[in-house]
Amino acid sequence: MSPLDYFHAYALRYQPYKAGAWCYEDGCLYRGLQLLHEADPQGPWLGHLVRLVDGQIDRHGKLKSYDPSDYNIDNILPGRVLFFLAAQSGDNRYRRAADRLIAQLETHPRLLAGNYWHKKRYPHQLWLDGLYMGLPFQIEYGMDSGREGLIADALQQLATALVLTDHGSGLFVHGYDESRIQAWCDRMTGKSPAVWARAVGWLVMALADTLSLVEDDEAITSLRRRFCLLLGALVERQEESGLWMQVLEAPGLSGNYQESSATAMFAYALLRAARLGLVEEGVLASMQAAGERALQGLLQTRLQVDEGVLRLTGIVQVAGLGGFEGQERDGSPAYYLREPVVSDDVKGVGPLMMAYSEHMRL
Repeated sequence: MSPLDYFHAYALRYQPYKAGAWCYEDGCLYRGLQLLHEADPQGPWLGHLVRLVDGQIDRHGKLKSYDPSDYNIDNILPGRVLFFLAAQSGDNRYRRAADRLIAQLETHPRLLAGNYWHKKRYPHQLWLDGLYMGLPFQIEYGMDSGREGLIADALQQLATALVLTDHGSGLFVHGYDESRIQAWCDRMTGKSPAVWARAVGWLVMALADTLSLVEDDEAITSLRRRFCLLLGALVERQEESGLWMQVLEAPGLSGNYQESSATAMFAYALLRAARLGLVEEGVLASMQAAGERALQGLLQTRLQVDEGVLRLTGIVQVAGLGGFEGQERDGSPAYYLREPVVSDDVKGVGPLMMAYSEHMRL
């Protein structure tokens, strides 16, 4: 079975991640299907996308089980596809749905430094995940509506986040607590202790998509440089298999393993950077080679048949910081190795679709 056949079969059998509620997990698939359509317009991708999204948006543009008062930055991600669908169909309900999401961001709580809280239930916290969930959507909305202030604000949030989560190794920690009260944070810096691969994956995809949306001018010179340095740091840590470790800064840690979703995210960012020239010309070839090595590593070693069905294996199901009673999410390197590893989770398959679409367009 070819990768495209696998993606088609996956989309056919896919069930909404949270009983049909509007959520970021489904947004990973929406983004993958959109990019596959752009790379392969004759394929079935647009049909899958419309079928899945239309099941969550009514004729008034209301989103299924979406509550803006949750101030959950994750819920913004699936909105990125709305601009594409509006342009494809001319149906204004997609733009009305996007209006509902930007209304959340207009009142979303922020750190004193200006970044959005991750969620209302995680106050005063910045997680790398949220940069991908919210900021490219905000930029696209700003471009679609002519509200340039939204674009400038998103760029500033990205720049600030890179400072607040800098690990000092060329990589970035998962989270930051400005209140310094979370058990997982350093009392001096507010930073969480570990470099979790998928968190860096969310960050590097946010940077890749942002830099591919905005004009290349002096205002983003620093952001482009940081993106290039981050990609270089990732290439240095790529395993011989083409994959990356779950805890990036502790490759020799007992129980550490090569993780699929982060690898797909890194492959996407590397290949997109190479295709669009988002990094310096002297490193384009090495970036493309690393991205291809990662993609082929996944296709050759992680697509495996299980009970007659081809699945993407080796995906950490979820990981976070803090939480509630019974959740021992202390942000330590060892913590990230305790979370379940599963197959065919959309947080891995969606980015693999994205990476493969870049491979096709290259």
